[in-house]
Amino acid sequence: MNILNNWKFVILACLTLGLAPYVPEPHVWGKLRWVAGGAVGMKPIDWFDLLMHGLPWMLLLRLALLRVWKGR
Repeated sequence: MNILNNWKFVILACLTLGLAPYVPEPHVWGKLRWVAGGAVGMKPIDWFDLLMHGLPWMLLLRLALLRVWKGR
């Protein structure tokens, strides 16, 4: 089985890499708020950081959409 299609692995990645560091707020949430605020002052490393912390969430969304489409 492909690891990117493994629900357990993807959820674990979301809860660890996708949210870390947790304090004072989940890192990916802070980056998304920064982008929503216009991304003023974001450097290439910040965009890469957003991609790295957002990838598990994108994989989870992909798995959910595939399950919905497969059910139809």
